[in-house]
Amino acid sequence: MSQFVILVPTFNESLSIVELLKKMEPLQRTYNFNLVVIDDNSPDKTAETVDNLNYPWVSVIRRPGKAGLGAAYRAGFARVLTPEHNYTHVVTMDADGSHRVEDLPAMFAAASTISDNESVIVLGTRWMPGGSVVNWPRSRQLLSRTGTRYARITLGIPLNDLTGGFRIYSSALLNSLKLKEMTATGYCFQIEMAMAADLAGAKTIEVPITFVERVNGVSKMSKAIVFEALWQTTLWGLARRLRPNADKLHYVK
Repeated sequence: MSQFVILVPTFNESLSIVELLKKMEPLQRTYNFNLVVIDDNSPDKTAETVDNLNYPWVSVIRRPGKAGLGAAYRAGFARVLTPEHNYTHVVTMDADGSHRVEDLPAMFAAASTISDNESVIVLGTRWMPGGSVVNWPRSRQLLSRTGTRYARITLGIPLNDLTGGFRIYSSALLNSLKLKEMTATGYCFQIEMAMAADLAGAKTIEVPITFVERVNGVSKMSKAIVFEALWQTTLWGLARRLRPNADKLHYVK
């Protein structure tokens, strides 16, 4: 039987994480998943807020400081992919409510259609039939669509939402990757993981989701993050064309 663990990185999310966990509670009773909050030493005491909720299925990784999304997720992977755990799938999602709890059952179901010992990545996809975005201005939608289109063409990966972070990875896939060799820190970490999964020959499943712009707190998106993703994707695209075998060896064990 599939066993899921959900990783949620946080930085100053003390309000939104409470709302998220309360929404998760009924679903947890059905699917019996665990959830790990990865907190980058939030000044608003997000970690302490989570601890005070006393949910037995929730734990916290305390990191010394803000080091980027990619670093947070790699720390989470290192924690949950240890021999004492028997997780078959690892879910990644945001703390700010933009990734809806209501979309998780469909993603769980999609992941469970593939054998637990096979490599699979399930992507919660905004830009496909049935998917949608709420409360985003047209400029932000255009930026996201353009970023995904550029990554698709540059990397040759035919997926509709390469920059989205609402995903499920099978543990078999994650254990086949050289996660410690990955370097992306910002949102281009999502692109790097999709590329690594493609190089590993993972099966891909896209599930339409509704993405909701955050209500509380401040968005972590910045011009620097956008530039990092554009520049890094260009370098990866060149590497895939010039030395594809070496690129695969860099990511796949």
